[in-house]
Amino acid sequence: MDAVFKALADPSRRRLLDGLNSRDGQTLRELCAGLDMTRQAVTKHLAVLEASGLVTAVRRGRDKLHYLNAAPVNDIADRWINQYDRGRVHALADLKRALEDPAVSRTEFVYVTYIRTTPEKLWRALTEPVFIRRYFEGGGPDSDWAVGSPIRWKMSADDESHDWEQHVLVAEPPRRLSYTWHNYQPEMAEMFGWNDQRLTELRQEKRSKVTFEIEPVGSAVKLTVTHDDFEPDSEMLKGISGGWPGILSNLKSLLETDQIVNISSDEQAMQGA
Repeated sequence: MDAVFKALADPSRRRLLDGLNSRDGQTLRELCAGLDMTRQAVTKHLAVLEASGLVTAVRRGRDKLHYLNAAPVNDIADRWINQYDRGRVHALADLKRALEDPAVSRTEFVYVTYIRTTPEKLWRALTEPVFIRRYFEGGGPDSDWAVGSPIRWKMSADDESHDWEQHVLVAEPPRRLSYTWHNYQPEMAEMFGWNDQRLTELRQEKRSKVTFEIEPVGSAVKLTVTHDDFEPDSEMLKGISGGWPGILSNLKSLLETDQIVNISSDEQAMQGA
């Protein structure tokens, strides 16, 4: 928390965050172009922002792209400021919405969060249905998670499992998991009230993929979620940009309250009954 406040205290670093809020996924050269600072100064400021978790960097070929991460701002709202001043809470909520609002021209979504858990527990939470259902509100993916295996998907606890032609791309426990995302489906048209023409239009979008990268950091784990391969102006990108923050917040709560341990104990008790 101290590192976040320190990072936000500097006006130059706030300008960098504003720049990324306007257009996410910029290179160092692009960020320097809009600032009256040397390349070395921008590099130092970015290092502070990365260390605080407010910015994350992802390699794309020769380029290093920088992304705004709203998770630390959300942590401040949840754990500290709301105890002191309701007005500030409302102002921070507005800031959080602004930070998480996807830019129109973006073609990928990147989200970083730090979770007090182990890589092994996080991997289980990402791959075992009994845990997935807890933070996906009863639904979510199900697979044996071998590379090339199909993934079946439930939209809710009462829903049946659907085969929407998703497959596992990478499975390297407990470090990296990647799979193809589903396209728009008739079941979704019923839920959102789309007619056949609108559903046909939406299904023209190319399929995307989501990747989870797990990295131990001291007593915690850094989880980077990259959902990419979108076309500009993708409706699916707009949808997942609003959905992933809530899902990942639920995942963080599940792990940090040791509910995985509790679920495992309950399962063992049931098996022994």
